[in-house]
Amino acid sequence: MPDDYTPTPRTRVVREPHRGIYDRATAYQILDEGLICHVGFIIDGQPFVIPTGYGRKDDSLYIHGSAASRMLRNLDQGIAVCVTVTLLDGLVLARSIFNHSMNYRSVVVLGTAVAVNDPQEELDALRALSEHILPGRWADVRQPNERELKATLVMRLPIEEFSAKVRQGPPIDDEEDYGFPTWAGVIPLTLVPAEPAADPRLSVKMTVPQYARNYSRRRV
Repeated sequence: MPDDYTPTPRTRVVREPHRGIYDRATAYQILDEGLICHVGFIIDGQPFVIPTGYGRKDDSLYIHGSAASRMLRNLDQGIAVCVTVTLLDGLVLARSIFNHSMNYRSVVVLGTAVAVNDPQEELDALRALSEHILPGRWADVRQPNERELKATLVMRLPIEEFSAKVRQGPPIDDEEDYGFPTWAGVIPLTLVPAEPAADPRLSVKMTVPQYARNYSRRRV
């Protein structure tokens, strides 16, 4: 996919359009930092939004689950899907309650997902999912066996129609409120891992691997 991208009428940001971003580098940085996506779709007139893990490889998003999953079985029928990822960076406290906000980064991807039937692509997709969540872990654990692969359905969503939206910075108050005597500013929020806790059933005492000890979601 080329880096330049023109938003479609469906993905062009209408509310606060100055916050809309349409370059892949920004969208991919947000996707690569997130952990959970929300998958929206409609079945027989009933909308569903399901949270799930995901991974990105090049210009595709991958989601996976049980081959019996209602969500995946319906996506496999070619229904339209909307996938969103949101990162919350801070609470924005304005002088007026009306102007309180949040600093965030988000991505919306629209399209149609397809099942991954090629065994090598399926394995590559599962590796991408694993490395997205915890880089370095895939090479350190038992690989999926044939039974597990048969019980798993992987879907690929091309990142073709998308947009990002970002809000950063201090509160934006009405001019007449800037003299109001209350504290205003931003409470930054970050995802901070705690100390890794060993499984009590470890057969031998093992050193915590560096990728677990120094875990971070920040992506350069």
